[in-house]
Amino acid sequence: MLHARHGGELADLSMIAEAERSLDAIPPLWPLASSVAVNPFLGQLGEPLEMALARMERAAGVRLTMPRRWYAQRIADGRINDADLSAALDRSGPLDVDLAMLKQSTAVDRDPPVAFSTVADLAAQVVKTDWPGIVEDRMGTWASAFFDEGQAMWPLPRARGAYSSWREQAQHDLTPEILGLRGFARFVADLPDEAGAAFNLAAARLGVGQAGFAAYGHRLLVTLGGWAQLARQRRWQAELGGASDRTQFELLVVRMMWEVALLERFADPLEDHWVAARKDYDQPIAPSEADRLDALLQDAAEIGGQRRLGATLGNEPAAPASAPAKWQAAFCIDVRSERFRRALEVTDPAVRTLGFAGFFGLCAAHRRFGSDVVEQHLPVLLATTVSSRSGGPGEEARELDDRTRARAARAWGRFKLAAVSSFAFVEAAGPMYVAKLVRDALGLSHRSGGVEPAPRFDPPLSFADRIATAEAVLRAMSLTRDFASLVLLVGHGAGVTNNPHASGLHCGACGGYAGDVNARLLAGLLNDPDVRLGLAERGIVVPAATRFVGALHDTTSDRVTIFADGAKPEQIGPIELSLTAAGRATRGERAASLPRARNETMVAKRGKDWAEVRPEWGLAGCQAFIAAPRARTAGRNLAGRAFLHDYDWQEDEGFSTLELILTAPVVVASWISLQYYGSTVVPALFGGGNKLLHNVVGGVGVLEGNGGPIRAGLPWQSVHDGHDFVHDPLRLTVCIEAPGDAISAILERHDGVRALFENRWLSLFILDERGSLSWRYTGAGNWQACAPGEGGHE
Repeated sequence: MLHARHGGELADLSMIAEAERSLDAIPPLWPLASSVAVNPFLGQLGEPLEMALARMERAAGVRLTMPRRWYAQRIADGRINDADLSAALDRSGPLDVDLAMLKQSTAVDRDPPVAFSTVADLAAQVVKTDWPGIVEDRMGTWASAFFDEGQAMWPLPRARGAYSSWREQAQHDLTPEILGLRGFARFVADLPDEAGAAFNLAAARLGVGQAGFAAYGHRLLVTLGGWAQLARQRRWQAELGGASDRTQFELLVVRMMWEVALLERFADPLEDHWVAARKDYDQPIAPSEADRLDALLQDAAEIGGQRRLGATLGNEPAAPASAPAKWQAAFCIDVRSERFRRALEVTDPAVRTLGFAGFFGLCAAHRRFGSDVVEQHLPVLLATTVSSRSGGPGEEARELDDRTRARAARAWGRFKLAAVSSFAFVEAAGPMYVAKLVRDALGLSHRSGGVEPAPRFDPPLSFADRIATAEAVLRAMSLTRDFASLVLLVGHGAGVTNNPHASGLHCGACGGYAGDVNARLLAGLLNDPDVRLGLAERGIVVPAATRFVGALHDTTSDRVTIFADGAKPEQIGPIELSLTAAGRATRGERAASLPRARNETMVAKRGKDWAEVRPEWGLAGCQAFIAAPRARTAGRNLAGRAFLHDYDWQEDEGFSTLELILTAPVVVASWISLQYYGSTVVPALFGGGNKLLHNVVGGVGVLEGNGGPIRAGLPWQSVHDGHDFVHDPLRLTVCIEAPGDAISAILERHDGVRALFENRWLSLFILDERGSLSWRYTGAGNWQACAPGEGGHE
């Protein structure tokens, strides 16, 4: 029989501090409806890759680099050459290995690492029952109901927090007792009511010292997979608003209680094993020589990628058009726009394209037409600054009709899925859905809704705020003069069906939503005559003939929808032809890499196919972030691998725009890059699993199968084509045309951004006026001239 010991009223503060360190080691996970790319190594940014390697071997039994044979293949095919390996050796710390030994090391893979043992792991070895799997299953069953966001008909009560909710459920869960954990229900019932006291009890019983508790807590949280990450997201959001959230801490307490329960139940065979195992956690983390070698090989692969990038940038582009642009198109910096922009510039030499973050500088909390849901159209790094809604005066009746229809549809959907009515519904009404099933299977279904009314600020911005916002956005876009008669502001989204990860294909800078709302809001703001008068007083003169127009680039079909919102048809018609032609060319280029896409027509249909697991590749292949005038990259084929942000440092007084780029778009791009890296290199831990096995749970995530933890990261089909990887796991290379002193000064002011470069989670280069890599950041504010060949020129 298990007995809970109630010793200690308040949790020990020193142990709480160590527990918080373990909480910080876990990355956040956003729910499916608004999923955004997340850097899975957020908790390890303060240390270099070799240290993170050692840490994650202990915490999760995984390696953060590719197998050695992957590097061997790249050496064999020339993507890593001797110069790359030598450069990596030169940049590493003392390592007793030369070039020949380094190449030889790739001949044999290392044995898989083994994580440190938990009590559950030891119980599985001693009792011969899969207690880690049982704990994972029971935790998942409870968590799927606790974190539910509308899918469950009867969600668990959560007003008192995660710990109390679990206690209420676990007291009535007989599964552990049936499987051998006798007395579990009584043990749970006797636990303290408050999570802090329960933590104190568990910490005392488990006996892990203060020196090792952060590592032990990290190990326990890793076993919870996406549930721990979802709890971390709640804390992230709360802290962004100046509040706090205890869910993640209480989830750790719950997991600790399973450890205590197992240790109490199987004390005789387990105690000595646990005393020996917990000593491992007290050992300081230090990378082995093999870990450092793995990190060095990864550096060499990235140096090879930078060499190829430098060669592309160093190529002489075609002569730019000398005539003024007849129209301009500002696209999101998303790498998928690079192909489209390149195709558009070839199709229509009269256009000048620009790159800017897809939320267009507006951190909007938006309510769609006929909806009560508030969508956060902004990067998760930022806080909401404005509110908006679609529709205006005179559209109340239509909005009421839309809201009524939406509520009826929700009620009908819940009726179909309810426990009482679902079986009877299938029996009685199932045959009526045959026609719909056929249409869906053939991709003939029509998309519903149509174009929403134009969005508006609600409440309206003050005159001063409108001027300040418009000026800030235009200066950040480096668009302060030479306005064309029409300026297209192009957000992006993905038109897909039957895809739980659909929001992950939308704009990562718009909170996982499409960028049409932000584009239309900004267009309306910049078309305001009063705003233009205010801008003129601040030195930005927008001609009266210039019209800003919002648009949406569907990255799955490469079709662009223009929201005229008052623009004249004669302005829109000609550019629609150019956009259509560019879309065809872009789809043709993408068809070469998509399975079963023999031509551009087949690419356009993939988003409507409910059986298509690869409607598009998303941001797979992302390799570089470039902030420079478009002239530095125009005419160069970057193969959809680069985030392109327009920036002219000579127009940036005080380098405030440069600071914004380094602290927001670069960080967002790093999250995207490292999510793809993690999902490719460590799919078991940081990947989303196999789409063919996915089941949506709670509306917040997916299970791979029917239980356990939710999967975080990208599905396997997003990084692999069935035969080989489509994403090259290379950490992002950031290239900026700006003075090195200005960049160094900004890094000095922002510890988090500086850590990304100091610990080489990102690489940083300066571009010269030709667009070539000229200087490389080496840390501590220092720069080194690029070696011949590194910058793309001998």
